Amino acid sequence: MQLNGKVAVVTGAGRGLGQAYAKALAAAGAAVVVNDLDVELAEETVAAIQAAGGSAVAEGSAIGSTEAADALVAKAVEEFGRLDVMVTNAGVLRDRSLLKMEDPDFDLVVETHLRGTFTCGRAAARRFKEQGGNGRLILIGSPAGQRASFGQTGYTASKAGIVGLVRTWAAELERSGTTVNAVIPVALTRMVATIPGLGELVEKADRGEPIPAEVRATGLGTSDDVAGLVVFLASDEAAGITGQAIGIGGDRIAIWSHPTEVAVEVREGGWSADSIAEAFPTQFQPHLQAFKPDTVPGAPEGK
Repeated sequence: MQLNGKVAVVTGAGRGLGQAYAKALAAAGAAVVVNDLDVELAEETVAAIQAAGGSAVAEGSAIGSTEAADALVAKAVEEFGRLDVMVTNAGVLRDRSLLKMEDPDFDLVVETHLRGTFTCGRAAARRFKEQGGNGRLILIGSPAGQRASFGQTGYTASKAGIVGLVRTWAAELERSGTTVNAVIPVALTRMVATIPGLGELVEKADRGEPIPAEVRATGLGTSDDVAGLVVFLASDEAAGITGQAIGIGGDRIAIWSHPTEVAVEVREGGWSADSIAEAFPTQFQPHLQAFKPDTVPGAPEGK
């Protein structure tokens, strides 16, 4: 798959998943603006891309503000003349359970993940419009935004909100040919190293050792296993795909559903508390939805 002539921005691309996305886009022929708050890490990623024959520049904005988003788009246009793909990957973690969560921790996570996705997405969409449309917004979600993730109030709220942005932006930008999709990645990175049972696998992945087949089959693999989906969604071949949340990890790929009503009853005159209580055990109770990872078949937990 070739992305020759296309220009991409990847936020939070100094390491981990973001770095894998940037390298894969460059390997497919795109010129890449590699953003990271730690500009030295961004420069290391750029050096690796250039050493492999690709084209990239580093950018060190802290993602969240309008000014940072505008600077990123301006960097792409200044260096490469246009922008075709925006991958909103930047993020931070401040894990605390609800009763221990402090305002600054919550605000930082939401500012980076959710507001940063909004500002970068808006800046990119404006540039796409100037160029005649047909851009690609690839927003990075998480399984933690799709179901319960204990101790991650700010993170889960942000990642769930990002998938909400996908639906609305896909509708708003459809006429221009710009597509908007969420990637829901699962990978053995430092962000999951503290999850019980995953620390050793993360070390194995960091050393470049093969991940056991039985682990890969559950959807756990390396960052490189996720990058192919980003390249595909950035390509012309994905022009007809928009408004989707697509999960990938290890040997698995999956389409996540959007929320829909699973049980509906109509009662003439409306519903009182007593009538709800009478109907609930038979008409609604069987349809209550699982919300914790260990009650959802299939996809493993990950960030």
